[in-house]
Amino acid sequence: MTASMETSWQPPGPLGARLDGSTCTFRVWAPLASHAEILLPETARTVPMTREARGYFTATLDDVADGTRYQFVLNDGRPLPDPASRRQPDGVHGASAVVDDAFGWTDMNWRPPAMRDVILYELHVGTFTNAGTFEGVASRLGRLRALGVNMIELLPIAQFPGTRNWGYDGAYPFAVQESYGGARGLKRLVDAAHAAGIGVALDVVYNHLGPEGNYIAAYGPYFTDRYQTPWGDALNFDGPMSDEVRAYFIQCALQWVDEFHIDALRFDAIHAIVDASAYPFLAELTDALRRRSEATGRTTHLIAESDLSDPRVIRPTSNGGLGFDAQWLDDFHHAVHVAVTGETTGYYADYGGLAAIAKTLQQAYIFAGDYSPHRARRHGAALPAVQPDQFVVFAQNHDQVGNRLAGDRLSANLSFSVLKLIAACVLLSPYTPLLFMGEEYGETSPFPYFVSHGDEALIESVRSGRKAEFASFGWTTEPPDPQSEETFASAILDASIAETETGRALLRLHTDLIEVRRDTPAIKAFDAIRVDVREADGIVAVTRRAAGRASLLLLNFSEHCASHELDAEWRIVVATDNPRYAAAQRTAGAAAAATLNGTITVAPYSAILMDLETA
Repeated sequence: MTASMETSWQPPGPLGARLDGSTCTFRVWAPLASHAEILLPETARTVPMTREARGYFTATLDDVADGTRYQFVLNDGRPLPDPASRRQPDGVHGASAVVDDAFGWTDMNWRPPAMRDVILYELHVGTFTNAGTFEGVASRLGRLRALGVNMIELLPIAQFPGTRNWGYDGAYPFAVQESYGGARGLKRLVDAAHAAGIGVALDVVYNHLGPEGNYIAAYGPYFTDRYQTPWGDALNFDGPMSDEVRAYFIQCALQWVDEFHIDALRFDAIHAIVDASAYPFLAELTDALRRRSEATGRTTHLIAESDLSDPRVIRPTSNGGLGFDAQWLDDFHHAVHVAVTGETTGYYADYGGLAAIAKTLQQAYIFAGDYSPHRARRHGAALPAVQPDQFVVFAQNHDQVGNRLAGDRLSANLSFSVLKLIAACVLLSPYTPLLFMGEEYGETSPFPYFVSHGDEALIESVRSGRKAEFASFGWTTEPPDPQSEETFASAILDASIAETETGRALLRLHTDLIEVRRDTPAIKAFDAIRVDVREADGIVAVTRRAAGRASLLLLNFSEHCASHELDAEWRIVVATDNPRYAAAQRTAGAAAAATLNGTITVAPYSAILMDLETA
């Protein structure tokens, strides 16, 4: 038994309301309360709860059905929602409801793809289709499978105020957003995705809770004023009574794996979790999830969002790390973004020149103890070794699009040729690629930040906060009003764009690139990678070797043709300027194939992937 197993702690039983037939056990942590009761508001019945060790209260009731409303009443007499509520049918301020876990799963033989084979597709349930529901997402699974996607990543679906929200204002981490279809709707989506050969990743937020409908502080010291986050007081992961706070979030994470068959969890902004303990909460969390995977035989990929450039994030907990399987690699995005847009304001100031692209392709972190002008200090640490499947890369995602002033996508600002070049950068990188919903056909609808809060003071605070965030980028015009329904409506995808000539061409390219990635082993090779840069010509050349074959990826980031000397008879596998990917398609034939020697010309803002047999 490892030390981490010995020091892990769990409460005396499941939190919240757990239904077994018609019998329901309720458990809540309220260490500062002298007594607690259950209130069933539909009948005005109250039932005293029994105090357990460490401040837990429990009670078991008969004749309880799915959907039964309930609240907890503590010393001050206020009826409160359950902190571990699994359903809020009347919104974040209403009573909680009992949920029946029973579901007819059909995915017994399902196994998710290995991380090295994953093609991620990030989507927001509310704007992915006009329906804005899990059922709407399920209706598009066939299209995603035809594209080559084998794992969708859902932005957070924990219950938030109203019906319009990115999901990062969730107030009930255990509950599934009611307007999306609730717990049963999510299960139906996961089961349908698995039947289609697609895994499901879920974005979870354990660095803060949303401000509206958040009653959790009334129960106990879930928060601490010793640290601050961009969203207010930090969660208490290392102070007095933090064992119980940790257990709350660990139970939440295990719920998604056990009850919803989620294949991967993406943990939002772990750099905002402040924890000075010897055994960090995040290490305890990944240990608990890994033990559950070992016990069930079902793999769960654990992915962190972190801007720390810290190798400890993906180092095993047995070696002093946090134990994540992979992390988002913002450095890759920033380097590519600067190369194709020329933007150098804000944090983009650190990522100029094609050398930044070469550096992130060779060592993942661009800042590995180097001085960062934007941060005005040294940043990051070098990785002792780079495993490419430990990094998720992208040219667009909800943050990098939505945290722009207008939420504008690259397709709204860049040429068709550049969009194709970007697709090759992401899908032919050695890392695990992620596409943002609609990117594959050039979606032009923006993805601005939107909310539907009910508190006028909070609404105004959100508006002023968004304006302040854009100051470092020099954006001075008014951002879209986050509270406006029109702002939300502007983000709903226009799937008809996929039927335009440009949309069909981009879709063909993305589909072909995913197939090429799957069928070309050398693309994922990293220990034999070499990156050469010719800044003056705008060329980045990436050579990789694996399994008796080599690949050469030529990326031209300039508006001029560039020549490249070849050292062997390479075969072209895919070229983004092939007529097959022209906006007005001139041929329906297969991707170009030729044997070349000597010199090859790379068109402006284009990419060519070549293949060579070496043994």
